[in-house]
Amino acid sequence: MIDSSNHDTVQEGDIAQLVGLRHAFHLVNLKAGQSVHTHRGILKHDDLIGKPWGTQVFSHTGSPFFILKPSIADIIRSTKRNTQIMYPKEIGFLVITMGIGPGSRVIEAGTGSGGLTQALAYMVGETGLVFSYEKREEMQRLAKTNLATLGLEKRVIFKLLDIENGFEEKGVDAIFLDLPNPYDYLPQVRQALKSGGYFGTILPTTNQVMKTLVELRRNTFAFTDVCELMLRYYKPEPDRLRPTDRMVAHTGFLLFSRKIHQENESISQFEEEKE
Repeated sequence: MIDSSNHDTVQEGDIAQLVGLRHAFHLVNLKAGQSVHTHRGILKHDDLIGKPWGTQVFSHTGSPFFILKPSIADIIRSTKRNTQIMYPKEIGFLVITMGIGPGSRVIEAGTGSGGLTQALAYMVGETGLVFSYEKREEMQRLAKTNLATLGLEKRVIFKLLDIENGFEEKGVDAIFLDLPNPYDYLPQVRQALKSGGYFGTILPTTNQVMKTLVELRRNTFAFTDVCELMLRYYKPEPDRLRPTDRMVAHTGFLLFSRKIHQENESISQFEEEKE
């Protein structure tokens, strides 16, 4: 499982990251008596278990690797997928923006391969819970497998349901929809979300964002933000520092909003002033 403890040495059952000199890596669930096969040779799990994290190890051909604890971003990038998963740059930002942490109760809809599900399950901790809605059974099976690999499956309740019929939970802290038409489900979101709770979604095009903005105002949401995140790496060479040749540019617009308690107030008071 993913290692969230403070032990300094590699233990059986840990997920380890074997990183080569060119930064290519393999994720390995360590089990006594097994081996990992790479294009640069074979490494026995028994030779890795008990080593301090950060140790350099060698395959049977003499190729060097470092054994490291993987981050949740490393694990998400390596997730088996049938569809495109969200990038860590969006996941990290949305988790912080939506206030998701230990003890949070969170709904996601559009489980897909479970990349976001893994991050949410990791962030809510042992006292929180993730409710993951998906109507495609084959996608849900894959997401369950990915969660079980990390040992986080007890933090997620999977539901094979169409959210058009609403959510079974009430008063949750946050809801994130990874769907092409989130604007169609905002009444259902409002019913499940606690007052002041966070709503979020990711959309590839501006026309989808505009439709969502209109429906957010109709359904008494406010304090809305729309943004996109660009990520550019640099070659870490002191004498020739420059951007890498490829950049993770537009992968989607992130939209965040808050459910506002409504009694007799007019929705118009929450609308932003037009410039």
